[in-house]
Amino acid sequence: MTSDKAVCGTDLAPARLTVGIVSAGRVGSALGAALERAGHVVFGVSAISDASIRRAETRLPDSRILPAEEVAARSELLILAVPDSELAGLVTGLATAMVVRPGTIVVHTSGANGVAVLAPLTEQGALPLAIHPAMTFTGHDEDVSRLANACFGVTAADDIGYAIAQSLVIEMGGEPVRVAEENRTLYHAALAHGSNHLVTLIVDAVEALRAALAGPGLLGQQLVDEQPNGLAERMLAPLASAALDNALRRGQSALTGPVARGDVDAVAAHLTALDAVNPRLAAGYRAMSLRSAERARTNPALIELLEGY
Repeated sequence: MTSDKAVCGTDLAPARLTVGIVSAGRVGSALGAALERAGHVVFGVSAISDASIRRAETRLPDSRILPAEEVAARSELLILAVPDSELAGLVTGLATAMVVRPGTIVVHTSGANGVAVLAPLTEQGALPLAIHPAMTFTGHDEDVSRLANACFGVTAADDIGYAIAQSLVIEMGGEPVRVAEENRTLYHAALAHGSNHLVTLIVDAVEALRAALAGPGLLGQQLVDEQPNGLAERMLAPLASAALDNALRRGQSALTGPVARGDVDAVAAHLTALDAVNPRLAAGYRAMSLRSAERARTNPALIELLEGY
């Protein structure tokens, strides 16, 4: 059985496994491609939408597209790569159908869940693992290569499970990081705050910068329009990249600008200018400025302005 294969060797490294994936979305297809590069065999995937079918055919051309229950029944390593909201229902359905064989390694990729959600399958003899790549996926070619630089939040039921999860992640080129079952929601919230909200922050900044740069440009310079990857994005990119790098390497000391300095007049002027472009954008700036001011323990007058705006 798979459990015997999984624990063979001195480091509990998984043997070459027969892998099934439900479903072939952005995450599942990327993990499947990474596992195939490591020598595992992805025999089948579940794919329903046209986009998922195309993704499976492109990234996993040797895999068959099969119903989820058939994928589950034939897998030694079963990856459940469905959205968080669908995971519990899928697990319950597979357990009710009794298609997952005892000893199967069952992995889900949900950031918000640990192994408790897999309990119905664990009770039937499956080995439960939560392996979440801390990475955003676009559905394009860069997804697989980005896994090599990603950390994976892993949760298991015991030390054997952690050893198997660690080995699988390392084989895919990632760095495994242990996350306690009770901390999965906090872990997921932190990642969502730092990635999803960063997108909103950047897109808001680009909107304001486009308004600031509107009008005729310099000779031969690209005009500012609503298309992504334009002049506003090119202007913001090196600044935002440097700020992110500084924050990750230097922490709180990376915070600069008028909020950190406690410049009430400058921040008030910013709010007025942004409000003229988009009041919702100004509200986002105010909320982030207040949090920055609190972190910097800056001028109390500025905090009072932001709280009362």
